[in-house]
Amino acid sequence: MPASENESVNTDNAPGGDVEGETCCTRLANRISKSKFSRYSRRWNRLCRRKCRAAVKSQVFYWLVIFLVFLNTLTIASEHHQQPQWLTDVQDIANKVLLALFTGEMLLKMYSLGLQAYFVSLFNRFDSFVVCGGILETILVETKVMSPLGISVLRCVRLLRIFKITRYWNSLSNLVASLLNSVRSIASLLLLLFLFIIIFSLLGMQLFGGKFNFDETRRSTFDNFPQSLLTVFQILTGEDWNSVMYDGIMAYGGPSFPGMLVCIYFIILFICGNYILLNVFLAIAVDNLADAESLTSAQKEEEEEKERKKLARLAIPEKRLAEKLPLEEKKKEKKKKKKEIELKSITSDGEANTATKISIGDYCGDESEEKNPYPANDYIGDDEEEEPEMPVGPRPRPLSDVQLKEKAIPMPEARAFFVFGHDNKFRVLCHKIVNHNIFTNLILFFILLSSISLAAEDPVKNDSFRNQILGYADHVFTGLFTIEIILKMTAYGAVLHKGSFCRNYFNILDLVVVSVSLISSGIQSSAINVVKILRVLRVLRPLRAINRAKGLKHVVQCVFVAIRTIGNIVIVTTLLQFMFACIGVQLFKGKFFTCTDSSKQTYAECRGSYIMYKDGDVGKPERALRLWENSDFNFDNVLQGMMALFAVSTFEGWPELLYRAIDSHTEDVGPIYNYRVVISIFFIIYIIIIAFFMMNIFVGFVIVTFQEQGEQEYKNCELDKNQRQCVEYALKARPLRRYIPKNPYQYKVWYVVNSTYFEYLMFTLILLNTICLAMQHHGQTKGFNDAMNILNMLFTGLFTVEMILKLIAFKPRGYFSDPWNVFDFLIVIGSIIDVILSEINPADSSSSSSSSSSPSSSSSSSSSHPPVVRPMVRTDGNLAASLPPPPSLHPSIL
Repeated sequence: MPASENESVNTDNAPGGDVEGETCCTRLANRISKSKFSRYSRRWNRLCRRKCRAAVKSQVFYWLVIFLVFLNTLTIASEHHQQPQWLTDVQDIANKVLLALFTGEMLLKMYSLGLQAYFVSLFNRFDSFVVCGGILETILVETKVMSPLGISVLRCVRLLRIFKITRYWNSLSNLVASLLNSVRSIASLLLLLFLFIIIFSLLGMQLFGGKFNFDETRRSTFDNFPQSLLTVFQILTGEDWNSVMYDGIMAYGGPSFPGMLVCIYFIILFICGNYILLNVFLAIAVDNLADAESLTSAQKEEEEEKERKKLARLAIPEKRLAEKLPLEEKKKEKKKKKKEIELKSITSDGEANTATKISIGDYCGDESEEKNPYPANDYIGDDEEEEPEMPVGPRPRPLSDVQLKEKAIPMPEARAFFVFGHDNKFRVLCHKIVNHNIFTNLILFFILLSSISLAAEDPVKNDSFRNQILGYADHVFTGLFTIEIILKMTAYGAVLHKGSFCRNYFNILDLVVVSVSLISSGIQSSAINVVKILRVLRVLRPLRAINRAKGLKHVVQCVFVAIRTIGNIVIVTTLLQFMFACIGVQLFKGKFFTCTDSSKQTYAECRGSYIMYKDGDVGKPERALRLWENSDFNFDNVLQGMMALFAVSTFEGWPELLYRAIDSHTEDVGPIYNYRVVISIFFIIYIIIIAFFMMNIFVGFVIVTFQEQGEQEYKNCELDKNQRQCVEYALKARPLRRYIPKNPYQYKVWYVVNSTYFEYLMFTLILLNTICLAMQHHGQTKGFNDAMNILNMLFTGLFTVEMILKLIAFKPRGYFSDPWNVFDFLIVIGSIIDVILSEINPADSSSSSSSSSSPSSSSSSSSSHPPVVRPMVRTDGNLAASLPPPPSLHPSIL
């Protein structure tokens, strides 16, 4: 039904007075809307909103807001302890002015964009929250309802608006966007971490509540729920968690039966929390960085495509101009080309006569190479020795790990030192010498010797005989390295042309190190400070090995790439660190002072001397001066606050700073025990954001960089990573070789040794040997010690029998080809020698029994570990059912 019909029905049923009133109101509204003033006002409003929207979205307005944010940053950063009153007044006025300007910015954006469009952006919501909080704080402070602290901390959070500048920095904006996108994953992880902390805090209260009663006061306790939360969080960070565990053990009577069970709580808490939950932050960081890097690379590819299109567009007019050349010029060009072709044909004919002279030996050599399918060094019988190693698991090694023969770097065509040409015999000889494997290995050996000689110098006695000999050796090494560089410069040239020696950064490093050695050797005056510095720079000589070891060179290149591109993370982390330092200055400036006499609270009272008792003994009184001291890490200004927070992010001694902050009272007043426990939220939030997440971003970035560098060699490959691995595995796969003896008696021994029952038997013996070793303790009786020695000899004899059976079954060549068998052989021989020596010298064994660990126990304990893993591997494919029948049924077995 149409709307007009509804309206007509309603008017018919309504009273007459209401209809007349509504019609009068509508008529008045229609008249006002149709008036000239209303039309002008609507036009003016639309024009103003359009202009305001253009102004808000302009570059000038954007950079003006960024400038105001920087002024706000300087205002907040200038605050410090014991600042003059005029600076405080300037800061208050600046904060009010900046608050008014930011309020005007917020209202202008709301008017130009509309409320709905304004609150779509997260930055705008954040700005409105901070501005409204600042207005509310100003009103409450001016009316003296509250002190100027509370919400004033939000002014420091306004520094996050600096991230708006990332709009013109693609890589940094992608990183910030990926960090913001990971908030949902981090929120889920934080919820799980919070539940985990609560559960273990409640369990810790049930186990240790009120039981940490020692002579010295402990701050890390489980006496109440807030303190239990802090203690569990401290254990998660790994800082001094073992002392808390020892306190828990001592609370239950020490390292005895009931007390040692307590460590299970701390071990589970540390493993599940630190090793599992906190490492999820690293997984999230790696995932986000991979997304950010892929987005950045995609943007770079788009920019390159745009540049290519621009170059193509610029090239099209040039082609058109070339097509519009006059016909006469084209004819002239054709004639010139014909003449050139005729001249080339003449020269080619002339050269053909000389080039047709081919030596018979060369031709025969080529023919022999084509006819002989097996070269001299590639016989079929040698294939087994030259086959590559079989991949251990289903995942093969990457191609970069395979040691392929690298091709020598070709000589540049330009002249070296303007003298040696490309075909110069001396230059060719230098090129061959430099690229020979023997020369490279010799240089690596000399670098190692020079590094050892540098480490062997006596820094105290400079004129010692050892230093004189090492000085002569240093001259020899310097001369050898100088010859190496001269040979390389002769082969590749010095600087000017492409591919020369100094065009490589690693070669420049070599040149700098050798030049430093030459200068320090030429100037013998040790009084000159420059010479001392140059001699100190000789420690860079081991870095020359980077250019020779290809694997190390690859790792160093990846590190350089990571350092070059890690600046974005440094910027984000530094800004967050600065923001938390500003908040810390607002909260803790001048509040970490304390008197050595804990009964005094102010600087005026902390004077004179007092009596202290050494080690808490009342019988040892001592007189000491009262000192008003500040904490080593404090928040009196922004720089000291950043240093203190950096120490917190390393988890080194951060609980001490936490409890200093909890006990802080007011400026220039001593601490009060547990005065502000709520302030610990500041440190918890900082550790979660900076230490748990942002510090893992650095590790994740290095991981992503190494992965990307590893994929650079497959950049133009059409196959993905899994397909390449399948192809590499198929190419490297070889049949599993198994030794089967021909002798029937040897075969029986081999059958027994490879059976599953034999493996289970040895596994049982290993477990029994481990149990016997675990039963030894301090203060054991002589009878118990004798029994342990007898069992040790018994197990040694059984393992010796196992070794002999395997030697018979596999023969020495097959036995020692397995590294595990070599390890077992060494351990068994060591155990036998130990047993013999203990029987020859019973006095030593009896004296060692007092320390509850005989020498033989250590040797057999080490022999029990490797076979624990081996039966699990062997029984997977060497079951008794899969063993072949005896050789009598298989006469074709080799």
